[in-house]
Amino acid sequence: MRPRDVVELVVLAALWGASFLFMRIAAPSFGPVALAFVRVAGASLFLVPLLALRGEIGTLAANWRTIAVVGAMNSALPFLCFSYAALSITAGLSAILNSATPLFTAMLAWLWLGDRMTTLRIVGLVVGFAGVVWIGWDGADFKPGGSAWAIGACLVATMSYAVAPNLTKRRLGGVAPLAVAAGSQLAAALLLAIPAAFAWPAATPPAMDWVAAALLALLCTGVAYILYFRLIANAGPTNAVAVTYLIPPFAILWGFVLLGESLSASIVAGCAIIFLGTALTTGILAPRRARSVVGIGETPAPR
Repeated sequence: MRPRDVVELVVLAALWGASFLFMRIAAPSFGPVALAFVRVAGASLFLVPLLALRGEIGTLAANWRTIAVVGAMNSALPFLCFSYAALSITAGLSAILNSATPLFTAMLAWLWLGDRMTTLRIVGLVVGFAGVVWIGWDGADFKPGGSAWAIGACLVATMSYAVAPNLTKRRLGGVAPLAVAAGSQLAAALLLAIPAAFAWPAATPPAMDWVAAALLALLCTGVAYILYFRLIANAGPTNAVAVTYLIPPFAILWGFVLLGESLSASIVAGCAIIFLGTALTTGILAPRRARSVVGIGETPAPR
């Protein structure tokens, strides 16, 4: 990659890592539903005008049904789940569980799209899921408000993320990336509008929480989408997907510095297992020839 691409990759990881921090800050006062709505609505206000300036509104209109499904599965549901998880688990743990997204994506691509599964990729899936089970078993607490429900919500989010890129690959292969990004955020905002109206907090959230929600929408969603699609165009999907491995360290760093969060040695070990399994599944550790043969690395990173 060019030096500029490397810089954009690190900035993107920092932004997506910070999203878990901002959810951790704002979720208690907004509530999961309202926060998820503010996030996608703010991103829509940022991305849709850019789409209009590029004259691609027609592309969105022509593919609105599929884009709406992508918005539900890639934004509305996972943002809601991660906002809920932020009420009871750390930003770092949420980000680690989020890093399992390529595992679910690869498995779904195998079952749905018929992607080839080599022995190495199957081993990667087994290893990666073992890491998820390790973390879930270590941190699960099924008491009311306990971490087990938050961990479960994170896993639902990662499985939801897995549907969207496979659907995009199958139905939206020739559609402009900005149209998919803007349209999916707009669709998610429309889907969450009525639930958010009923779940809107009775007390006005503090100004600092509004700032966190605004940064979550504009930087961690709007700007991040633009950076991600630029990386795919300039550096290729194989290099762009490397952001998956950089998000948890940034989330852990922001949580440690700004919220005083910490992680146990067991969770760190589980994180390492997930990373190893994901690297095997996506082909990061595969021989160059095998990587080119099976087309590994085309899995979009989680947002």
